[in-house]
Amino acid sequence: MIPRYARPEMTEIWSPESKFRIWFEIEAHATDALAELGVVPKDAAKKIWEKGKDAKFDVARIDEIEREVKHDVIAFLTHLSEIVGPEARFVHQGMTSSDVLDTCLNVQMARAADLLIADTDALLAALKKRAMEYKMTPTIGRSHGIHAEPTTFGVKLAGFYAEFERARTRLVTARAEIATCAISGAVGTFANIDPKVEEYVAQKMNLAVEPVSTQVIPRDRHAAYFAALGVVASSLERLAVEIRHLQRTEVLEAEEYFSPGQKGSSAMPHKRNPVLTENVTGLARMVRAYVLPAMENVALWHERDISHSSVERYIGPDATITLDFALARMTGVMEKLVVYPKRMQENLDKTQGLVHSQRVLLALTQAGIAREDSYRLVQRNAMRTWNGEGPLLELLKADPEVAGKVPPEKLEAMFDLGYHLKQVDTIFKRVFGA
Repeated sequence: MIPRYARPEMTEIWSPESKFRIWFEIEAHATDALAELGVVPKDAAKKIWEKGKDAKFDVARIDEIEREVKHDVIAFLTHLSEIVGPEARFVHQGMTSSDVLDTCLNVQMARAADLLIADTDALLAALKKRAMEYKMTPTIGRSHGIHAEPTTFGVKLAGFYAEFERARTRLVTARAEIATCAISGAVGTFANIDPKVEEYVAQKMNLAVEPVSTQVIPRDRHAAYFAALGVVASSLERLAVEIRHLQRTEVLEAEEYFSPGQKGSSAMPHKRNPVLTENVTGLARMVRAYVLPAMENVALWHERDISHSSVERYIGPDATITLDFALARMTGVMEKLVVYPKRMQENLDKTQGLVHSQRVLLALTQAGIAREDSYRLVQRNAMRTWNGEGPLLELLKADPEVAGKVPPEKLEAMFDLGYHLKQVDTIFKRVFGA
């Protein structure tokens, strides 16, 4: 994580202070449960909360202890004993480090997912607003980057809205899968701690109980979580690439907002570059790069090892912080996107009617000509239009093989732009409801 691509609320989730606060809550809740079971004195559990709930855990002091003991959880517990006093001996009864580490990580990932879901909601709102604004604005649809048939800019955006609704569902599912708690002790057998403690901590931390933790929470959950983030990032990249293409000088149907005083190039004063969507494209690559290490973390040795630990210290913060930033950036792009309907119409007209070729093809087949021959007739004239010999409609009218089957007035009707837009309402009802 670097500050340039980080927002404070997400970054705070992964701060050492937040981590140690969550560690304390896990330990204190577990001690409460042990007190209810009669394993530790209730007064001791109460004192732990009293002295720890408002304590400011000294990150530098914990790091100092860890340099000596070479164990992060022991360093924290040692520091906690400095704050709490003698009652700290009742903390961590029957627990192992992974109970704290894994439960904390899942709390952090669940909280991060909450922010990502909220980010996605904001992007959905921006996409819906702009889709409604340009619902019936004609534009060219492209396949292979080449003019294909007309669509509307609103339909383009409705497609992205539907995709990010799916993204939201994936994030909700990922959050539910990752939000589990393990307080099961060494190798996950509960030999030295009652399962009721795990149930209590899970309830207090808004988590579900992990059915079998084997001392660590199974990493297939984490792999699914990061995979979901990777797919959302890919959807962001698809939207970013669309805007980048539309902003090309030769196209210029839409562009990022260029603010007063903004500079596009250190050398060329005229430049207005799609820097925000290019940035999102790069950030998406980074989020996807974290998916493979998460997959490789699934296969741990026997009941546990810590080969996953160093990986997660990177990818947990970095993937969520990066995706949070990218979602917010794309929302800003869509809210301020500058759209040029006139240029869209000019681009539609640029190929002189070629975009209506399929209607003529279908009309010829319905007039009794074999499909292969119909295709040949239309393509023959279309290639002449490509070569600058005239508009497709005029060339078709002058072609006796075509005009003999489809009269001129019927040909003219086939070049009606509105024909391609007749199902826009149907598409919008599917996406946005009635």
